[in-house]
Amino acid sequence: MIIDSFTGGVFETNCFLIPAASGGILIDAPEGALEWLQQKGAKVSTLLLTHGHIDHVMEASKIKAAFGCQVGYHRDGTTMLTEPGFFRRIGFPWDVEPVTADFLIEETESLTVEGIDFKVLLVPGHCPGSLCFFSKADRVLFGGDVLFAGGVGRWDLPGGDRRVLLKGIVDKILALGDDVRVLPGHGPATTVGRERSTNPFLAGAV
Repeated sequence: MIIDSFTGGVFETNCFLIPAASGGILIDAPEGALEWLQQKGAKVSTLLLTHGHIDHVMEASKIKAAFGCQVGYHRDGTTMLTEPGFFRRIGFPWDVEPVTADFLIEETESLTVEGIDFKVLLVPGHCPGSLCFFSKADRVLFGGDVLFAGGVGRWDLPGGDRRVLLKGIVDKILALGDDVRVLPGHGPATTVGRERSTNPFLAGAV
């Protein structure tokens, strides 16, 4: 699998581009992503959103308009993604242009997108509807804001729950195997094995 990445916005949010014959898969849409895609001459046919937080969806509507791509996310993120003024009401100084899903994504053993077979994990606790996309063939997890190198997603925003988040990481992500490469929504790549052994948030939970 060929994976290109971009980090944008004040929260330094990662997004990932996987080229495909029909255009390409983009995972998440931080600020600056559209300009990056245009400068590369890239095309996007499917935009997958790991969750609905503002830093991951800032340019989702713009990217959908620019490329005519299909957008998919979990139904529990619908309010964040479609309700005008949602983020200002919870204290952020910005808002996003609403983006409607072309398809809703549920947890499943197999979701084929642009020829790539993903296992989809629903791991709430950071926020409702938080998804991770696992490429079974390549042993790569696009993890959103669930598990980081040396950290985990914050749980102090609306819908967050520390217990639920840690349980999801242990039961679903660590179960994938230590060799799995994790590409998180912030910060550097890591592996499941490294986080199992060294992540302080998982101490006592593993």
